[in-house]
Amino acid sequence: MSDKDDDRDRAEGPIRRRHTRILGGLRASFLTGLVVIAPIGLTVWLVWTVIGWVDGFVLPFVPSQYHPQNFIGIDIQGVGVIFFFLFTLIVGWIAKGLIGRSLLAWAEGLVDRMPVVRSVYNGLKQLAETVLAQSDSSFERACLVEYPREGMWAVAFVSTTTKGEVDRRIPRDEALISVFVPTTPNPTSGFLLFVPSKNVIMLDMSVEDAAKLVISAGLVYPTEKTPAAAAKTAQRPELVKS
Repeated sequence: MSDKDDDRDRAEGPIRRRHTRILGGLRASFLTGLVVIAPIGLTVWLVWTVIGWVDGFVLPFVPSQYHPQNFIGIDIQGVGVIFFFLFTLIVGWIAKGLIGRSLLAWAEGLVDRMPVVRSVYNGLKQLAETVLAQSDSSFERACLVEYPREGMWAVAFVSTTTKGEVDRRIPRDEALISVFVPTTPNPTSGFLLFVPSKNVIMLDMSVEDAAKLVISAGLVYPTEKTPAAAAKTAQRPELVKS
């Protein structure tokens, strides 16, 4: 290689490095913007899709003169959601009254006499009550349990202390805790385990933070709580002792 080639390479070196830095900066900015935009865009798309699905399901039951394109001349998405909300509100108000409870009991008695329909209805009703109930249906705390074998640990959620026949039938000397071990990345499926309280390690992180940890497959770790906050969270002795 000649001296001229060496001089040209030395002159082009800083230019190449500058181009590399510029491309690296653009790449980092693009990825940062993607991280910011993707959750917002996916959330908007999901909400808009659900609204469109509800409109498509509800509007055929609404008289055509009340459709937005016929009523005001503009096709507005979301009107079906409003009708669904009002209809659900009225049904709930009626169901709380004596007549509504009587009609509901009569309808459920009719469904109980239909073998296949009965199974589908009871399953969906139990699922709805579990998801929508606001009293004792939420998980108490996040914890660690040895699963699927000794020496391997999994994040789980404490449901409650084990009760009823399950508690009576399992031979053991200590209290049992009912825990739900979710799968990754879909935490809606998993396994219900009945674990001795001494084998359950309670976590200071919230149920929401533990769910994020499971959904992200361990990529998103919550910030550890301060000692004061951890001590306040740990003041739940009913979950560890029977």
